[in-house]
Order: sequence, then C-alpha cells, then structure tokens
Amino acid sequence: MDFQKRAKEIIDVEIAGMEKVRDQINGHFSMAIDWILAAVQNGGKVVVTGVGKNFHIGQKMVATFNSTGTPAALLHPIEAMHGDFGLVGEKDVVLALSYSGGSDELIALLPALKRRGLKIIGMTGDESSPLGLQSDLILPITVDKEACPFGMAPTTSTTVTLALGDALAIVLLEARGFKKEDYAKLHPGGAIGRTLLLKVSDVMRTTARLAKVASGSKVKDAVMAMTGARAGCVAIVDADEKLLGIFTDGDLRRHLMDTPDITEVLIDSVMTANPITLTPDQLAVDILKIYEEKNIDDLVVVDDSGRVVGSVDIQDLPKLKIL
Repeated sequence: MDFQKRAKEIIDVEIAGMEKVRDQINGHFSMAIDWILAAVQNGGKVVVTGVGKNFHIGQKMVATFNSTGTPAALLHPIEAMHGDFGLVGEKDVVLALSYSGGSDELIALLPALKRRGLKIIGMTGDESSPLGLQSDLILPITVDKEACPFGMAPTTSTTVTLALGDALAIVLLEARGFKKEDYAKLHPGGAIGRTLLLKVSDVMRTTARLAKVASGSKVKDAVMAMTGARAGCVAIVDADEKLLGIFTDGDLRRHLMDTPDITEVLIDSVMTANPITLTPDQLAVDILKIYEEKNIDDLVVVDDSGRVVGSVDIQDLPKLKIL
C-alpha cells in the first residue's frame, strides 16, 4: 500500500464531507444563532450532549464555546439520568449530537429536556430519525460516506460535526462583539492572555535598569550606563528628561569599525534621533508587533510629554512568557 496516497484519499473524503455540510447550511443555522444568543443574554448557556465519539466532539465544542465567550456545559446522557441533569437550567438551549439520530441513550434524555421546556437543536445526518423528529431545529450534517473503509468508524461525520460547532462558536463570537481583550480575559494563565492583558508599564525597565544619559555626554558614558543597567540600549535625554535619541550596543559595534576612538565621540553625533517609542499604556502585543515589523531589539518608553520613563528589551520577553 502507498501510505501517503491512502492518507490523501482519506483526507479528500473528509474534505468532500465538509463541502457538502457547508452547502447544507440554511436558515436553521441563523435561527440556532438567535436562540443561543437569546439564551445567553437571558443568563442561560448551551448544553451540549451526545454519546460515544460525539461526546468527545461535544467536549471540544464546549471548550471552544466557553473560550470564545459563549457559556456552555457538557452533559452525558447516561450521567444525566443519574443526577447530572441538575446542571440543566430553564434558560438553557440544548445542542444534541448524533449522526444516526438514533442513539438510545440520547433519545432517552430528550423527553426530560422537553419537560423542562428547553429548545433542542439537533445535529444529525438523518432528519427523519428520532432525534430529528424530536428536535425543535435541525442542523444537517449529512455526508456521503465515512473515511473508514468499512463505513463504520465515525470519521467524516465527526469531522463535519466539529467543524459546524466551530462555525457556531465563531459566528456567536462575532455576533456578540467579542474582542481580543475579552478572549484574553478568559485565558489569563496562557501566553495569549499575558500578551493581550499585560501593558508596557508592566514589563518595562525602570530606575536602575533603565540606561539613559544627558545630551552632550560621550559615548563612553553611554556605554557605562548600558553596562550598569545591563541593557542593550541607552536613551539620550535633554535637561527636562525628554527623549532626543537612542544608542544601542549594535550601534557601538558598527561605529567601532570606522571610528576607533568612538568612546570619546559625543553621543549626540552617533545616536538615532526620533526613534520608535512606546507609551506605558500600550499592550504587550504592540511590542511584539513592532519588533517583528521593524526588526529591532530595544524600545524606549515615553510619557505623554515625551519624557523617558522606561525601556523594553526583547531579551526580557521570554522571561515574562510573552514571546
């Protein structure tokens, strides 16, 4: 067997399934969004339920919903019949997953959900199945075949179910006006959260770790300031502490090639005037963007009046786990 060829064939089957389900999206999808938005705005959540492979697909859906601002919970049909039904609230909406639409455990749960007056959105490949008939709304996930050669292992069907769940989550995100900052607040312990929540004022070097010298100083004074602060750059300031320019260790190495007595030269003649700067209230993500776009390693931080208040060294970012 040509393993690579076979792998591509399997993925092609799943791609065909995705395209078919994409073409099946209709007005019911918009209704599902409206129902979920109404539930969330009313203090409810999305309760996702399914058995077998769909339970695991549902677990990922719930994680995606929660991380993008749509409250959700996972309910196993069997555990629901033995006490877990308590997590279902009267303001919730149910998303029930079953490709065949006939999973006994799931079907047994539906009457209890209906008695609570909950809307049931069924994701199934068979609209005439028990799940299809008992759902208030159907999101079709019909595919031509599974990628499994026996047509038995859920493969294409679970892939399209997951994709449609992603579509729900992201459309809900956009419909609710969910922003990057909101996303970061739900990921406070991760690199995404740190990058989007931390401000420049949280990561900048100050006091003894901030290298700066007055205009008129010599390069050797600037080098001493950088060495003392263990910094890669020094800010050149006027009598009011306002930024005039910046000088980096890279600048020093470049000038050493053509100016042997560089240490005795006035810093004003070799500094970079009007450098790119940051403000204390900018986000850490802005630092990364500037580093990537300008290919520089050091940035000076100034306040609203242009006075130097700090600096940011790219070497600090890995320690802060934002790079």
